[in-house]
This record gives sequence, C-alpha cells and structure tokens, in this order.
Amino acid sequence: MRIKKDDQVAIISGKYRGRKGKVLKAFPAERRIVVEGINLRKKHQRARKTGEKGEVVEIPAPIDVSNAKIICPKCKETTRVGYKIAGETKYRFCKKCGKTI
Repeated sequence: MRIKKDDQVAIISGKYRGRKGKVLKAFPAERRIVVEGINLRKKHQRARKTGEKGEVVEIPAPIDVSNAKIICPKCKETTRVGYKIAGETKYRFCKKCGKTI
C-alpha cells in the first residue's frame, strides 16, 4: 500500500469526493485508511463517572485506499507514487515532479 500515516490525501470518489485530509491510521492488510474529517460516524458514549452525562461523538471510520490519492508535499498536486531503491534504502517519489515524498 503506497499511502501511509501522516500523508495528505485527496478523496477522488464517493460521498466525500474533492475533500482533503491527513491520514490518521492505515490498515495495509485490509487496504483501508482513516482520514480526519472524512466518513464521520456517530457513536453514543456512556457516562464514565457518576454525575457525568453521556454524549454522542463523531469518529472517522475507515475508507478504501482506492478512493484516495496522495498529495505531493513539493508540487501540491495529487499524484501517483513510485518507489526507488538507492543502495539499501527504499523511498517513495512523486511521479509528476520526481521529488522524494
């Protein structure tokens, strides 16, 4: 999976198409990512202490990685990701501008 935690992504399909956000979690085995502010679900939380009230909180749910495209930090455009191996180091690069991501 080419998208990792802390990457900036743009959503390219689905209900949230056109929105951008930061990847909070990545689940490579399931090919899903959690993006902040995208695919929010409401969860009812029980009161933890006596006298406290329960509340409804919104938490981001995972989306499929194929619905997101990485934004290059250098050229600020959505791009595909390539890999290069230099010596013993493997790194990602932007297919549009060629800079390291």
